[in-house]
Amino acid sequence: MKVNKLRAATATAALGLAVGAAYAFGGGSAVASSVPGSAPGSAVVSAGLSHHLGSPDPYEFLPKVPSFRLSSRTVCNGHPLSTAQLSGIFGVPGGKDISPQLYWSGFPKKTKSFVVSMYDPEAPTGSGFWHWIVEDIPAATTSLPENAGALGSTILPAGAIQLDGDAGTARYIGGAPPAGSGVHDYTVTVTALDEAVTGLPATTSGALLGFEIDSHTIARATMVLPTSIK
Repeated sequence: MKVNKLRAATATAALGLAVGAAYAFGGGSAVASSVPGSAPGSAVVSAGLSHHLGSPDPYEFLPKVPSFRLSSRTVCNGHPLSTAQLSGIFGVPGGKDISPQLYWSGFPKKTKSFVVSMYDPEAPTGSGFWHWIVEDIPAATTSLPENAGALGSTILPAGAIQLDGDAGTARYIGGAPPAGSGVHDYTVTVTALDEAVTGLPATTSGALLGFEIDSHTIARATMVLPTSIK
């Protein structure tokens, strides 16, 4: 089933304003993330957070598949997003909307392509929030450099397509947990597929992509980055 995404630009803009406003009235002092390579910024990021009790698993109801190794020189599993990976676009002070560097290994030999994504299951939307989605990454690719998710990126591998995500723009949108809303478990995922291309356009929603690739998923690697703003 291939259908077009019904885009809601007005609602997206409203969400961005709401996130920025929520942060603006949070009233905290600046603290730097504990992630290596991060620099002090004006965002108040809780450091050293563990994956909190009862946090949702976005893949809980999907068929179980093997896992493989996912690492990064920019972010660290179980630790908050660095300030650079937060969203200035959505009003987080110091946020730069820079996608993290990622590298992976140990995936099945029959892998034909990858999908990379970042998703916030606790976003105040009723359906979570897709911050970044890249499909049709060739199987020969085992890493993405920092800021590969820039708008109009020229450093993604040939053939890779960035989807619009829930912000309605084909790029990485950094984390933007509303101030005081608790920990948001930003989940970075690399999904190995048994098909070289999905055949889906950049306007495809994250939910529809997930539905379409479900039967083609042969392995999945995840990294959870629990982040909150006070």
